Amino acid sequence: MKKILVIGSLNLDYTIDLKAIPRPGETVKGRTISQIPGGKGANQAYACGKLGGAAAMIGCVGTDGAGRTLKENLESVGVDTSGILEIENSPSGQAYIALEDTGENSIIIIPGANEYVTKELIDKNRRLIEECNYILMQFEIPLDTVKYVKQLARSMGKTVIVDPAPAVSDIEDYFWDGIDIIKPNETELEVITGKKMDTKYDYIIGARKMVDKGVKTVIVTLGKEGCLLVDKSQAQFFHTEDVDVVDTTAAGDCFTAALAVALSEGQDISDAINFAQKASSIAVTRKGAQTSIPSRDELNGGG
Repeated sequence: MKKILVIGSLNLDYTIDLKAIPRPGETVKGRTISQIPGGKGANQAYACGKLGGAAAMIGCVGTDGAGRTLKENLESVGVDTSGILEIENSPSGQAYIALEDTGENSIIIIPGANEYVTKELIDKNRRLIEECNYILMQFEIPLDTVKYVKQLARSMGKTVIVDPAPAVSDIEDYFWDGIDIIKPNETELEVITGKKMDTKYDYIIGARKMVDKGVKTVIVTLGKEGCLLVDKSQAQFFHTEDVDVVDTTAAGDCFTAALAVALSEGQDISDAINFAQKASSIAVTRKGAQTSIPSRDELNGGG
């Protein structure tokens, strides 16, 4: 099996369950608060491991209880955590999530130790990059580090998958050139292209703009509408199963990880997308980040 390396954030999520997310100036009463392992990078690494992929991770945590919890949770599904550095005098990353009854959420992130995912840390763990076949990255770590890894990975012939979230505008065109796959959602596609989008045709135009910048394949996740695949030769929509949404936290991370696992096993892009949509459609029916990720047995029809 080909190896997957995730480079990204680790956060302990503090999820507040409430009827509706407050509007500006409004005070509302929450029902419960829970602590759940999260962070876009860690979510993807955890999902890769739980779905049967051979995964490792590079990232940073504090020397606190949260850091130990985050590492142990990854190790519980077989993720290699040797590339995760413990930073003294810095807390582990945190995310505060307001989760309303519709399943939608609002998230505030405090980076903490994630700010220490530097070029120097990458160089220290160069072995993990050399050994892997696929590299997954997101934007919850310093963007300069993401750019550095992208150039290094391309020079080694690795397959680079980028989840551009939180989305950043005005990134230089050279960054996108040569990336194998990006997976924005609708809002993230608007931010990275600088274009407002209202229709499915708009999404195709936006995705083609990223292909013109050098991205080989763009996969836009569209929530209950499924997703859109665009490359130089095609634009194809994939419909997804209609499910009762409980919590959308980590659904996109589950999709990205499942896509990478399927590709690492030799599935073609269409089958990999179907596999990823099946995984994320299960994730949205459960609360939490890593607690929502299904196992491979569940995707195969088992318990």
